[in-house]
Amino acid sequence: MRHPTTTAGRRHHRRPPPAAPILLTVLTTALALAACDSPSPSDDAPASARERPSASRSTPAPSVSAADGADIRACADANCEVAVARPVTVRFQGPGGPVTLSVTEVGRDQVEYTLKSGNGRAEGGASGAGQGCVTALRENGSGTSCGAVSGTRPSAQPGAVVIQASTGPDGTALLHVVSP
Repeated sequence: MRHPTTTAGRRHHRRPPPAAPILLTVLTTALALAACDSPSPSDDAPASARERPSASRSTPAPSVSAADGADIRACADANCEVAVARPVTVRFQGPGGPVTLSVTEVGRDQVEYTLKSGNGRAEGGASGAGQGCVTALRENGSGTSCGAVSGTRPSAQPGAVVIQASTGPDGTALLHVVSP
Protein backbone atom coordinates (compact mmCIF):
# COMPACT_ATOMS: atom_id res chain seq x y z
CA MET A 1 0.00 0.00 0.00
CA ARG A 2 1.35 3.35 -0.97
CA HIS A 3 1.26 6.24 1.47
CA PRO A 4 1.14 9.79 0.24
CA THR A 5 4.11 11.86 1.28
CA THR A 6 4.74 15.54 1.59
CA THR A 7 7.66 17.43 0.19
CA ALA A 8 9.38 17.10 3.53
CA GLY A 9 9.08 13.35 3.32
CA ARG A 10 6.60 12.95 6.12
CA ARG A 11 3.79 10.59 5.66
CA HIS A 12 0.17 11.63 6.00
CA HIS A 13 -2.23 9.07 7.21
CA ARG A 14 -5.83 9.41 6.25
CA ARG A 15 -8.05 9.63 9.23
CA PRO A 16 -11.45 8.11 8.94
CA PRO A 17 -14.16 10.76 8.90
CA PRO A 18 -15.95 11.37 12.20
CA ALA A 19 -18.74 8.86 12.66
CA ALA A 20 -21.35 11.19 14.18
CA PRO A 21 -22.17 13.25 11.04
CA ILE A 22 -22.35 10.13 8.88
CA LEU A 23 -24.50 8.30 11.40
CA LEU A 24 -26.82 11.30 11.68
CA THR A 25 -27.20 11.46 7.90
CA VAL A 26 -27.93 7.74 7.66
CA LEU A 27 -30.51 7.85 10.46
CA THR A 28 -32.23 10.93 9.03
CA THR A 29 -32.47 9.31 5.61
CA ALA A 30 -33.77 6.04 7.09
CA LEU A 31 -36.44 7.84 9.13
CA ALA A 32 -37.53 9.91 6.13
CA LEU A 33 -37.86 6.80 3.98
CA ALA A 34 -39.76 4.95 6.69
CA ALA A 35 -42.21 7.84 7.00
CA CYS A 36 -42.78 7.89 3.25
CA ASP A 37 -43.37 4.16 3.11
CA SER A 38 -45.76 4.00 6.06
CA PRO A 39 -49.31 3.63 4.83
CA SER A 40 -51.83 5.92 6.43
CA PRO A 41 -55.43 4.85 6.90
CA SER A 42 -56.60 7.28 4.21
CA ASP A 43 -54.13 5.94 1.61
CA ASP A 44 -56.30 2.87 1.15
CA ALA A 45 -59.49 4.87 0.58
CA PRO A 46 -60.39 6.24 -2.83
CA ALA A 47 -59.65 9.94 -3.29
CA SER A 48 -63.31 10.86 -3.14
CA ALA A 49 -63.73 9.16 0.24
CA ARG A 50 -60.72 10.77 1.90
CA GLU A 51 -61.51 13.30 4.56
CA ARG A 52 -60.87 16.88 3.51
CA PRO A 53 -60.37 19.61 6.12
CA SER A 54 -62.87 21.89 4.39
CA ALA A 55 -65.30 19.13 3.47
CA SER A 56 -68.84 19.76 4.59
CA ARG A 57 -69.28 17.89 7.82
CA SER A 58 -72.41 17.92 9.85
CA THR A 59 -72.24 20.50 12.60
CA PRO A 60 -72.47 18.88 16.02
CA ALA A 61 -75.67 19.63 17.85
CA PRO A 62 -75.14 21.76 20.94
CA SER A 63 -75.11 19.61 24.06
CA VAL A 64 -76.34 22.35 26.41
CA SER A 65 -79.97 23.38 26.52
CA ALA A 66 -80.96 26.97 25.87
CA ALA A 67 -84.30 28.79 25.87
CA ASP A 68 -83.95 29.57 22.14
CA GLY A 69 -82.14 26.34 21.25
CA ALA A 70 -79.50 26.84 18.58
CA ASP A 71 -81.45 29.49 16.63
CA ILE A 72 -79.13 32.51 16.53
CA ARG A 73 -81.85 34.50 14.72
CA ALA A 74 -83.51 34.76 18.13
CA CYS A 75 -80.75 37.23 19.06
CA ALA A 76 -81.80 39.79 16.41
CA ASP A 77 -83.89 41.62 19.03
CA ALA A 78 -80.96 41.73 21.51
CA ASN A 79 -82.70 39.25 23.84
CA CYS A 80 -81.83 35.59 23.55
CA GLU A 81 -80.33 32.49 25.07
CA VAL A 82 -78.79 30.20 22.45
CA ALA A 83 -76.39 27.29 22.41
CA VAL A 84 -73.73 27.42 19.71
CA ALA A 85 -71.41 24.69 18.50
CA ARG A 86 -69.56 26.64 15.80
CA PRO A 87 -68.56 30.24 15.03
CA VAL A 88 -71.60 32.46 14.34
CA THR A 89 -72.35 36.13 13.69
CA VAL A 90 -75.36 37.98 15.09
CA ARG A 91 -76.46 41.53 14.30
CA PHE A 92 -78.78 43.59 16.50
CA GLN A 93 -79.44 47.16 17.61
CA GLY A 94 -77.48 48.31 20.64
CA PRO A 95 -77.59 51.53 22.64
CA GLY A 96 -75.33 53.32 20.15
CA GLY A 97 -76.59 51.75 16.92
CA PRO A 98 -75.95 48.53 15.01
CA VAL A 99 -73.90 45.83 16.79
CA THR A 100 -72.12 42.84 15.30
CA LEU A 101 -71.45 39.99 17.71
CA SER A 102 -69.12 37.38 16.26
CA VAL A 103 -68.49 34.17 18.17
CA THR A 104 -65.10 33.42 16.64
CA GLU A 105 -64.18 30.18 18.38
CA VAL A 106 -66.14 27.45 20.09
CA GLY A 107 -64.58 24.30 21.48
CA ARG A 108 -64.76 21.98 24.41
CA ASP A 109 -64.90 24.33 27.40
CA GLN A 110 -63.77 27.23 25.21
CA VAL A 111 -65.42 30.31 23.70
CA GLU A 112 -64.15 33.55 22.13
CA TYR A 113 -66.10 36.47 20.72
CA THR A 114 -65.78 39.98 19.32
CA LEU A 115 -68.30 42.84 19.50
CA LYS A 116 -68.27 45.78 17.10
CA SER A 117 -70.48 48.81 17.56
CA GLY A 118 -69.84 52.11 15.81
CA ASN A 119 -66.15 52.82 16.32
CA GLY A 120 -65.97 50.60 19.40
CA ARG A 121 -64.80 47.05 19.75
CA ALA A 122 -64.79 44.59 22.65
CA GLU A 123 -63.46 41.06 22.92
CA GLY A 124 -63.92 38.23 25.35
CA GLY A 125 -62.59 34.72 25.64
CA ALA A 126 -62.62 32.01 28.23
CA SER A 127 -61.50 28.42 28.56
CA GLY A 128 -62.20 25.85 31.22
CA ALA A 129 -65.32 24.34 32.69
CA GLY A 130 -67.73 26.92 34.09
CA GLN A 131 -65.83 29.88 32.65
CA GLY A 132 -67.15 32.76 30.57
CA CYS A 133 -67.16 36.47 29.87
CA VAL A 134 -69.73 39.22 30.36
CA THR A 135 -69.66 42.41 28.28
CA ALA A 136 -71.87 45.41 29.06
CA LEU A 137 -72.23 47.43 25.86
CA ARG A 138 -73.28 51.08 26.35
CA GLU A 139 -73.65 54.00 23.98
CA ASN A 140 -70.33 55.50 25.10
CA GLY A 141 -68.29 52.33 25.57
CA SER A 142 -68.18 48.84 26.96
CA GLY A 143 -66.64 46.77 29.69
CA THR A 144 -65.78 43.07 29.71
CA SER A 145 -65.12 40.77 32.63
CA CYS A 146 -64.09 37.11 32.33
CA GLY A 147 -63.90 34.32 34.87
CA ALA A 148 -66.20 31.85 36.58
CA VAL A 149 -69.83 32.38 35.59
CA SER A 150 -72.92 31.09 37.27
CA GLY A 151 -75.48 29.14 35.30
CA THR A 152 -77.93 32.04 35.49
CA ARG A 153 -78.87 34.55 32.83
CA PRO A 154 -77.21 37.95 33.27
CA SER A 155 -79.37 40.82 34.53
CA ALA A 156 -80.52 43.63 32.29
CA GLN A 157 -78.85 46.99 32.92
CA PRO A 158 -80.36 50.38 32.09
CA GLY A 159 -78.96 51.80 28.85
CA ALA A 160 -76.86 48.67 28.09
CA VAL A 161 -76.97 45.42 26.21
CA VAL A 162 -75.33 42.68 28.28
CA ILE A 163 -73.68 39.75 26.51
CA GLN A 164 -72.57 36.64 28.37
CA ALA A 165 -70.74 33.82 26.63
CA SER A 166 -69.98 30.77 28.74
CA THR A 167 -68.10 27.59 27.97
CA GLY A 168 -69.85 24.29 27.66
CA PRO A 169 -68.89 20.65 27.39
CA ASP A 170 -68.52 18.80 24.10
CA GLY A 171 -67.63 21.85 22.00
CA THR A 172 -70.64 23.99 22.82
CA ALA A 173 -71.08 27.42 24.37
CA LEU A 174 -74.06 29.20 25.87
CA LEU A 175 -74.70 32.74 24.62
CA HIS A 176 -76.98 35.19 26.46
CA VAL A 177 -77.88 38.59 25.07
CA VAL A 178 -80.00 40.77 27.39
CA SER A 179 -81.28 44.28 26.76
CA PRO A 180 -83.42 46.55 28.95
